[in-house]
Amino acid sequence: MAVDACRADVWLWRARFFKTRSMAAKFVDQGRIRMTRGGQETRLDKASRALKAGDQLVFALGGRLIAVRVEAMGERRGPATEARELYSTLLEG
Repeated sequence: MAVDACRADVWLWRARFFKTRSMAAKFVDQGRIRMTRGGQETRLDKASRALKAGDQLVFALGGRLIAVRVEAMGERRGPATEARELYSTLLEG
């Protein structure tokens, strides 16, 4: 069964942007991620916010600006090669 949405903190953790889910949740709760869905840009303010395929995320992490498009939800936190399939990079620098 394909899942069409995922909590923001869970997705960021599965995609290996953060080592722990709690670190991802804290980052989201601080309002440090912008999401664009259907042309509407919003700031994620709660870790429980749902992400869907096609959403675009922009955030700064480790001194780098990261912009990605969510491609899949994933079922687990797998190896880096599996995590890389969850998103496509729009901008990294």
